[in-house]
Amino acid sequence: MERKEIPMFRKREWTGNAVLVTAALLIMARMAWGLDTQDIVVEWTEAGKKIAAERVANWKAKDEMVLVPAGEFVMGSDKKTDRLAYRSEIPQRRVYLDAFEIGKYEVTALEYLKFVLATNRLPQLDWRYDGGNFQEAMAHHPIMHVSWYDADAFCKWAGKRLPTEAEWEKAARGVDGRLFPWGKEYAGPTRANFGRTRLSGPVRDRPERLLLYPPIISVDKYENAASPYGLYQTIGNVAEWVSDWYDQGYYKTAPDRNPQGPETGTQKAFRGGGWMDSTTTMRVAMRNGIDPNTKINWMGFRCARAVNSQLSMVTGEEAP
Repeated sequence: MERKEIPMFRKREWTGNAVLVTAALLIMARMAWGLDTQDIVVEWTEAGKKIAAERVANWKAKDEMVLVPAGEFVMGSDKKTDRLAYRSEIPQRRVYLDAFEIGKYEVTALEYLKFVLATNRLPQLDWRYDGGNFQEAMAHHPIMHVSWYDADAFCKWAGKRLPTEAEWEKAARGVDGRLFPWGKEYAGPTRANFGRTRLSGPVRDRPERLLLYPPIISVDKYENAASPYGLYQTIGNVAEWVSDWYDQGYYKTAPDRNPQGPETGTQKAFRGGGWMDSTTTMRVAMRNGIDPNTKINWMGFRCARAVNSQLSMVTGEEAP
């Protein structure tokens, strides 16, 4: 996997921890099937597919969208106000965005199941119960082990699209340049699901579980940490794919109106920290990129869609 555009200190924060923990777990569990979970194939049974169809028909999904009105917001970081800021987040600037809607929650396993059935796809690699299904308790966990292409295909299938980096950041932080969705206080265990690489409980007893199904939680938790627009878990739980190609120096030349990211690249951008990340990555301005074919257990996504700007003026003002 090509990672040449990711600085070394970013590797340590975003992917280094995951690789080291995974390697350690492999040794501990003495697994035969190795690291490449993308080679694992799970297939439906006839009974399993029937169960899945019943779930889609009868279970209510958490697929609400929220409106983000048109207007400017403060994007990026300033070392004077955020000592943890990295080069890729600088310079800080004001950016105008047209109105859009974005998922209140990360896309869940139940939502993704609808897509899988409608497009005749195989079950996800962690759906290993009842003939290709996930456990009932996992229904509202964020979907993971999806590539950028999988996330893009889902959003298009749903009549939506992946948000741009700028849209994601505005939705996560509001307009005032705050460091976190809730304000200026650093993230902690009462506001975000992160820093979960220590082995405990069932993971301690069977460490191989962390490879396929890590300690993630339902997407509607941490109501006290919602963004100014009402988004849940923009940081923590799983990181999120966005539409842009990733360029570490993009902010230096990016337009200040509806930026779409570089025209080409080798890595796709992702935002928000995952369950295995540290405090330094639990900030709304944090950004990085990775090969778009990557499927890993700390990456998910949420969808967005454009709205009529006149409608946004009628239904809401800029968030505080």
